Amino acid sequence: MKRNRRTAFILAAGLGTRLKELTANTPKALVSINNKPLLEVLLEELIKQDFNHIVINIHHFGEQIIEFLGDFSTTLRSGRNDGDGVVISSEVEKSHADVIIEISDERPLLMDTGGAILQALPYFEQSEAVLVHNVDVLTNVDLKGFYDDFCKSDDAAWLLTQERISKRKLVFDNNNNFLGRFNTETNDYDGNGALPNECKLLSFSGIHLFKPQYFKEFEVKPCYVFGLYQKIAENHKVTSKLIHPEYWFDLGTQEQLKNAESWLSSRR
Repeated sequence: MKRNRRTAFILAAGLGTRLKELTANTPKALVSINNKPLLEVLLEELIKQDFNHIVINIHHFGEQIIEFLGDFSTTLRSGRNDGDGVVISSEVEKSHADVIIEISDERPLLMDTGGAILQALPYFEQSEAVLVHNVDVLTNVDLKGFYDDFCKSDDAAWLLTQERISKRKLVFDNNNNFLGRFNTETNDYDGNGALPNECKLLSFSGIHLFKPQYFKEFEVKPCYVFGLYQKIAENHKVTSKLIHPEYWFDLGTQEQLKNAESWLSSRR
């Protein structure tokens, strides 16, 4: 692993329109669950799982996220800034090496999920692999375990998936290689040709891993990440990894947020 670095990329630039008034004056990343911002919850989890390099993309009310990260570093008793990044000494549950937090600024132009990765590639030059995590996904997946196993593999990307009910599915062939996306309501399929008779339809978890070298030939522009993965999968392995966590929540709506709060409160 390059310089013992574990890198995570938090997607925090979304507008959060499904959260309605909660994001009218606040970025989705700073919407709270049980009185703690989503971004703080995820940062603490990543640090606890030994991720020591974290990049966060920003757009909607991005200045609020920058301010939050300054406060976050102070809380963790550092306060030392390094250019556009914040270097913090973590004291989350146990001693950690210094954690580097950097910002990929999309305030001039929202890049979508694929473009976000392409724009952030310069931050990943010293990273063997990158874990991508939506800021509005809450789970107890063994992220460190998946990351370390992925680094040992020859695959270009892993898409963490679930066997749950959803209308938007990721399609994999019998060799577990990614083909495209399928909408079970509209029957729209964006892969080559018709949907194969024999294939696996799985639900995306909002978490994936990739190796930066496979993205270097793409033009940096706004685009969806699954289109990039389809192109990469033509010559390299982009595979599914099923997850079975104790809990997994998509916090994209107020109802989903309340359900997660209630469930987590019941476990205390």
